[in-house]
Amino acid sequence: MRIVVAITGATGAVYGVAVLEALKSLGIETHLILSPWAVKTIELETDYTAAQVAELATVSFQPEDLTAGPASGSFSHQGMIIAPCSMKTLASIANGYADNLISRAADVTIKEKRPLVLLARETPLNAIHLENMLKLSRLGVVVMPPIPSFYQRPATIGDLIRQTAGRALELLGIENDIFSRWNGPK
Repeated sequence: MRIVVAITGATGAVYGVAVLEALKSLGIETHLILSPWAVKTIELETDYTAAQVAELATVSFQPEDLTAGPASGSFSHQGMIIAPCSMKTLASIANGYADNLISRAADVTIKEKRPLVLLARETPLNAIHLENMLKLSRLGVVVMPPIPSFYQRPATIGDLIRQTAGRALELLGIENDIFSRWNGPK
């Protein structure tokens, strides 16, 4: 199995890190694209460097490299996740403006009818954001804002992050046990 992972500059780089860690632990091949602002956000919000995050992936690409495999429909993969997904990236994807490898890889994922999951990160949302999300949802893209759940009684921020990452991976068809599931009241 091969998954394309992108991290943009929206707050929440920890979601992308958690996705990469989970995929690595499951032995799944990952192809990573970090936007320039993702590099900065990783350094501001986490204890990781961009280089350490890139080491979690099987392969990583520069965002301006439109010759990279994920830019082509003939590059076989089982889905793509953008965690977090900035509104700039979401707008680019929604409007077919594939000016970098992240938006091009997402565009290809849509045209090839492969699963695409966007952990859309912004608050509050304006009408433009919502219209872009609706446009993508109508194309089959899963828009999953990383909203925490509390039914599992998280003890740490890491519990919340893993719950979102694990659910997002399941939307790509990847079974995992990195989060607690709801089994009804006890």
